[in-house]
Amino acid sequence: MLLSRPALPRSLRRAGAGVAVLAAAGLIASAAPTALASPAAPSPTLAAPDIPLANVKAHLSQLQSIASANGGNRAHGRPGYKASLDYVKGKLDAAGFTTRIQQFTSQGATGYNLIADWPGGDESKVLMAGSHLDSVSAGPGINDNGSGSAGILETALAVSRAQLKPDKHLRFAWWGAEELGMVGSRYYVNNLPSADRSKISGYLNFDMIASPNPGYFVYDDDPTIEKTFKDYYAGLNVPTEIETEGDGRSDHAPFDSAGIPVGGLFSGAERAKSSAQAQKWGGTAGQAFDRCYHSSCDTTSNINDTALDRNSDAIAHAIWTLGAGGTVPPGDTYENTTDVAIPDNGAAVTSTVNVAGRTGNAPATLKVDVDIRHTWRGDVVVDLLAPDGTAYRLKDSSGNDSADNVIATYTVNASSETANGAWKLRVQDVAAQDTGYINSWKLTF
Repeated sequence: MLLSRPALPRSLRRAGAGVAVLAAAGLIASAAPTALASPAAPSPTLAAPDIPLANVKAHLSQLQSIASANGGNRAHGRPGYKASLDYVKGKLDAAGFTTRIQQFTSQGATGYNLIADWPGGDESKVLMAGSHLDSVSAGPGINDNGSGSAGILETALAVSRAQLKPDKHLRFAWWGAEELGMVGSRYYVNNLPSADRSKISGYLNFDMIASPNPGYFVYDDDPTIEKTFKDYYAGLNVPTEIETEGDGRSDHAPFDSAGIPVGGLFSGAERAKSSAQAQKWGGTAGQAFDRCYHSSCDTTSNINDTALDRNSDAIAHAIWTLGAGGTVPPGDTYENTTDVAIPDNGAAVTSTVNVAGRTGNAPATLKVDVDIRHTWRGDVVVDLLAPDGTAYRLKDSSGNDSADNVIATYTVNASSETANGAWKLRVQDVAAQDTGYINSWKLTF
């Protein structure tokens, strides 16, 4: 990840910073009761699979081996970079992707972007996901950015395993020479015909997703993409923060400057984790999110498995969700917007939604949208009560969750429950000193 200069203010980001790119060649063809509810998915057939952590780590081991065999790095213009690209390309070719290599020249050396398209989908609506594949010359770059590269590679392979047929056309990219100033991604965007730029409905960027002292940061650029990631993490009861450390300093910047909606995830670089962040996420306060940032110690031992697993699953969730194109009917909704005060460290309160006129049982993917305003969400326990009183846990309390409000969508397998009747949202504040209220909630069948 390029962070050699302070991040630009968001209001100035589109102005960008010029990077010289020399002559280039063209494209070369080539839930049960008491269980935590899951975050919402567009439909049962579009639920994203779990991305196997072992598979992602196996890709990182390969990138480490490549670096070790090629002078200790995978930097632009060095043999380790081209070997990394060949490894990723080989996996994608075998999985049925159409891959292309794009060449460019920077600092007197040839660089390469790898572009992989999954057949099918509406090619006038392209959803892209990308990561930079190069390291700095000082080390193998396993967190920065083998982690993002491995995460999207395994997600792409999961697309193949599922033989996914999304509404949108899926495209994955691995960029060269990001560490020299987003050279590869900037070249790709600058050389897209305007008609092709307009076809990209969104670009998702993943740069450093497994920092050893991790945070959970979400880009706040495009609201729909941001909400997709934030809702996913809310379903895991993992608080997030807006990404600011590398804002505009990675491969999403050229897309953003071209007016393409962008979003992404980040787990932190050389900035120190604050005490409040350590309280909510664990880890060590006062220590960098990644002490080996741009260093020789950025090896396979510089990876946090939990962050890598969560973020890889979040990538898949975004691809499956955003790739659906919004064509799934929203279903019938039942809502209660009456405020209900939540006593501080007191008894549970409920808010009722009455469902009538339906046939049979509730769906296996009953969506529960919750909007609870609270000054310390870690104090709050939330349950959905079926008409017969069966409780489905949506959110547990957590002493480490210091964020405010619970604004999230959960999915509950309520297929054993009669649809009609009085459904209740039950909320309890289990610790002292913070207050709140139920603002609204709704069910979508």
